[in-house]
Amino acid sequence: VRLVESGGGMVQAGDSLRLSCAASGRIFSINTMAWYRQAPGKARALVAAITDSGVTFVADSVKGRFTLSRDKAKNTLILSMSNLKPEGTAMYVCAARTGMGDVATMTWETEYDSWGQGTQVTVSS
Repeated sequence: VRLVESGGGMVQAGDSLRLSCAASGRIFSINTMAWYRQAPGKARALVAAITDSGVTFVADSVKGRFTLSRDKAKNTLILSMSNLKPEGTAMYVCAARTGMGDVATMTWETEYDSWGQGTQVTVSS
């Protein structure tokens, strides 16, 4: 599975951005897709994830501001971000879990076996 992210950029606090992740290859094997982010000097953290059946996880830090959706017809994962904050500055990376996956483990980073290169989001105050 190949994942290509787009939509990052430099914005001001309070602005909105829409990130896209296009999947190709063995897309039929994908059961969960997710967005992670990694800020400078910090560990990679899960932002949001969605299973093939529509079960969604959104991190508390972005709940109410970020929305995750998956367009299966276009093989695309969308992260709609609003009211962005400076602490949201990070490299946002798309990930996919293939094969048989359990909802209970959809937040485990080790479950994801395909990763994109990432798209940078910079939020200025």
